[in-house]
Amino acid sequence: MFSDWAAPADAAAHFAHRLAVETDVADVSAALAAEDPGFVLVDTRSRAAWDSGHVPGAVHLPGREIAERAAAELDRTVPVVTYCWGPGCNGATRAALALSSLGYRVREMLGGFEYWAREGLPVETAAGVHRPDADPLTTPTAVSCGC
Repeated sequence: MFSDWAAPADAAAHFAHRLAVETDVADVSAALAAEDPGFVLVDTRSRAAWDSGHVPGAVHLPGREIAERAAAELDRTVPVVTYCWGPGCNGATRAALALSSLGYRVREMLGGFEYWAREGLPVETAAGVHRPDADPLTTPTAVSCGC
């Protein structure tokens, strides 16, 4: 298992590629705070999941409907960031694959809606926008990962 390490150049290429196609909740939140984040955020979950809470300003485009709706609802010149439920779900990955296959520039938001809410970031429902309490396991206040 630990006897077949990648060469440093191969590892660097791999991690550079991941950073080109993935982003995280903190970076998406910071970008959305800007006047023009430079992308559209797409929630790929079901209607019921969307209604239970979503990132304010996100576009709701369920993964199963991308082939039929993407061209009418997304501008191919604007990059897309996809998210689904959380790290245990690959719906955002499948949606990113579908969108990139249609010609969109795409990144996947790691952690999905679960980590968005767990970090205490704004959540929108029919009742309005609120901030859930931050989970101390994902958003420690006394210690930072320093990344």
